[in-house]
Amino acid sequence: MRPRADKLTIRKTIKDEVMDKLSPVNVGDGTALSASGLTKTFGKLKAVEDLTFEMPRGGVIGFVGPNGAGKSTTIRMLLGLIKPTGGNAEVLGHGICTPSAYLNKVGALIESPVFYPGLSGSSNLRALAKLGGFPLEQVPLVLEMVGLSSRAGDKVANYSLGMKQRLGIAVSLLPDPELLILDEPTNGLDPAGIVEIRNLLRQIGSSGRTVFVSTHLLSEVEAEADRLVMIHNGRLVFAGELADIMQKACEAVYAAPENTVDLPLLSGLVSEAGHLFRQEGDAIIITAPKEWSSELNRLAMSKGINLRELRPQCESLEDIFLSMTRGEVAK
Repeated sequence: MRPRADKLTIRKTIKDEVMDKLSPVNVGDGTALSASGLTKTFGKLKAVEDLTFEMPRGGVIGFVGPNGAGKSTTIRMLLGLIKPTGGNAEVLGHGICTPSAYLNKVGALIESPVFYPGLSGSSNLRALAKLGGFPLEQVPLVLEMVGLSSRAGDKVANYSLGMKQRLGIAVSLLPDPELLILDEPTNGLDPAGIVEIRNLLRQIGSSGRTVFVSTHLLSEVEAEADRLVMIHNGRLVFAGELADIMQKACEAVYAAPENTVDLPLLSGLVSEAGHLFRQEGDAIIITAPKEWSSELNRLAMSKGINLRELRPQCESLEDIFLSMTRGEVAK
C-alpha cells in the first residue's frame, strides 16, 4: 500500500494536468473589474454607497467585509442581476448596463447552489452544460478540478454540504471563464476542503484568469489573495495589493530585555533614535519598520543589554480591518 504522501502527489499531478487542458488566457492590460460611484439603495437602506475601485486582470482578488457589508449586492450588480441606483461599473471592459457583452466570459457561484437531488453530480453538470451550451467534455475536467471525480456517479442527495459547494464551483467553471466570481465559496467545507479550494483558486488565478472571491473570513483571504477590495457598511475601506496593506501591518518591533531592570534603558535608546513605543508587560512595542530590528539589537548590545526576544510585530488582516473601521464599528 502506497504512503499517503504518494497519493497526494498523484492527485496534485492530475489536477495540474487538468489545469493545463483549460484554454490559455491572455491577461492583457485591461481591467477585470472596476466601479465608479457604484451605489444601491433599497428604500432608506444604502446597501452600497459610492463604491469606486479598479482591479487588473489575472490572479485572485479578495472581496472582503463582514456579513451585511454589501458584498452580495455588489456582486449582483456586477452580474446584471440588479440595477444600480447610481454610478456605474465595468466587467472585463464592458459596462454592467449590457451584461450580455461579458456574461459568456464569466463563471459565477452565488449563495448555495441548487441541484436535482435525484441525479448524480455528473448528470447535474451534463444537464447544466447542455442548457448553457458548454462542451460536455468540460464535465469530467471540472469534476476532477474540484475533487469530485470519485463521487461523480453518486446522487447529489447523498452529498455533504461541502461537496455540494464544490459541485457549485464546478458549475461556475463549465464555461471555461476568463473571470470567476464566487460568493463565500468555502461555506460548509472542513479545514482540509478549505485548503483544497484555496489551492484551486490560486491555480486558476495563476493561469491568467481572474478570481473574484467574496468572503467574511479575512484570515482565508490573507492566505489566497493577490489583491483586495475591502468594504464596510457598503463603503470602500481599501482597494489595492494585499502586499501593500500587509507591509503596513508589520511596521512594529517587539523587544524584550533578558533582565527587566534594563527596560528603562532600552526604552531610552528607542526614544533617542526617534521612535515611538508602548510598554506591554516586560517588553516594549516600537513603531518602526521591521528592518530596524537589527539596528536596535546593535544599540542594545553597545549598552550591555541582552535581548530575550526581538521580532517584528505584525497585525493580522482582521486587526487591520478593525483598526481602519473602528470609528464606524463603535457607532
